[in-house]
Amino acid sequence: MISRDIYEHAVVLSVKTEDQDAFERDFFQLKPYYVDARSHLPPSPQENLILGLNLLRLLVQNRIAEFHTELELLSSEALENPCIKHAVELEQSFMEGAYNRVLSARQTAPDATYVYFMDLLAKTIRDEIAGCSEKAYDYLSVSDARQMLLFSSDQELMTYVKKEHPEWEVKEGLVVFQKAKESAPCKEIPSLQLINQTLSYARELERIV
Repeated sequence: MISRDIYEHAVVLSVKTEDQDAFERDFFQLKPYYVDARSHLPPSPQENLILGLNLLRLLVQNRIAEFHTELELLSSEALENPCIKHAVELEQSFMEGAYNRVLSARQTAPDATYVYFMDLLAKTIRDEIAGCSEKAYDYLSVSDARQMLLFSSDQELMTYVKKEHPEWEVKEGLVVFQKAKESAPCKEIPSLQLINQTLSYARELERIV
């Protein structure tokens, strides 16, 4: 029990120090106490909290297959725990593209330790939206960009642009993406080669049939 408690404290400490590598290392050392030694130890009050944190970590790192593998290992009772349900609902919202629900879920996090991963997830979402926006538009109004990137104020948007996308220009009430498009490498699609390969595959299939 003392060993389990030490590893639990180590996992929580790694979140507070924002060290994902330490989290993974400490969690894997803790996991046997939850799985292999379950019949020999009384339940830990921290178990569901830490399992939920690990699910969030996998979601932030986009390790969706491992996320679902971990879910399969949990009991039906554990799946009803608020810490686990929170992570599951986040994953569902993320996969559905309901980014507003993901960001608002920060306010209903079951524990303060969840905020670190929630902030990372919010950054991942904004970076994804930003990348799509600069490819889809030449420019957006500041208000539209703020709404699209899910910021609550223009100042938050300006801070994000200055820090994360200095290649964007903000002028005359617009966020202009032209410089980002010009600096992006242009990759020519080898259309003729692809056509020839497709025709070759079709001939081979016809010959086999």
